[in-house]
Amino acid sequence: MIDIKSFGERVINNLEKVIVGKRDALELIVVGLLCQGHILIEDVPGVGKTMMARSLARSLACTFSRIQFTPDMLPSDVTGVSIYNQQKKKFGFRAGPIIGQIILADEINRATPKTQSALLEAMEEHQVTVDGVTHILPRPFMVLATQNPIEYEGTFPLPEAQLDRFLLRVRIGYPDLSDEIKILDEQQFKHPIEALKAVVKVKEVLDAIETIKSVYLSQAVKRYITDLTRRTRQTGDIYLGASPRGTLSLARACQAYAALQGRDYVLPDDIKDLAVSVLAHRIIVSPEARLRELGTDRIIQDIIHNIPVPGGTFQGPSSPASVNKKSK
Repeated sequence: MIDIKSFGERVINNLEKVIVGKRDALELIVVGLLCQGHILIEDVPGVGKTMMARSLARSLACTFSRIQFTPDMLPSDVTGVSIYNQQKKKFGFRAGPIIGQIILADEINRATPKTQSALLEAMEEHQVTVDGVTHILPRPFMVLATQNPIEYEGTFPLPEAQLDRFLLRVRIGYPDLSDEIKILDEQQFKHPIEALKAVVKVKEVLDAIETIKSVYLSQAVKRYITDLTRRTRQTGDIYLGASPRGTLSLARACQAYAALQGRDYVLPDDIKDLAVSVLAHRIIVSPEARLRELGTDRIIQDIIHNIPVPGGTFQGPSSPASVNKKSK
């Protein structure tokens, strides 16, 4: 069984050679990788969204494809197209950029809803169907989509069905003073990504994906996760709450997060740390809450604050040292 903490340290430390001072965001990216989930990176231009995706692909020795979304893009530009071969006298499939391992969907909200929908089958079922023929996507498969939350002119908001398929929403944010100076120093002569090497093999990634599934979830933790997501469907500040897919996503993300901390069991604190990133983009705020300028992050934080935190033992039967671990 692969050591997830060591695996995560190798990948994150390698990514930090390019993305400076954003360890929390990089940790979330690795959580998404271990869950075989997709990441929505929502931030202003120039903070390293594209570079993060390229660095991840290099660190894992995976294939990388970039799809630059524009309003005139067609679904076939994403999935691929069947082209008639004159010599063989039959149609052949020319694969689109979605058929890869690490996919950067750049400025995804600039594409029309029809083109955005071309991603749905790939993200949920890890396959694409063109002209009635299904093509299985390679593993690992991960979509990192970017969007600019400030500029709305010429954009098409992502539909709820697509937002729900993103495991996590990540915000990178501006670097602090010392980190920005370090970026200047490191990129004075060449970009650090040019020297970036793979630190794990694809087989290690696939083994790690299977390993995190065995991280223990106690009944108290399962109840805590379920209470949290169900509360999003009951509060008056939310018009549309998190779906059962949100419950499953939060549980699996917490398994990966716990494993990265070196534990084989989930604590309530793991749920608190990830709840906003997993759930905030899945809910729709009510008109009344919008008038009060309540955002999705704040609403999720309030729900966490108002739900009693379970206590007791969270370790599984096979965990070493049967010591009671209580949430902070």
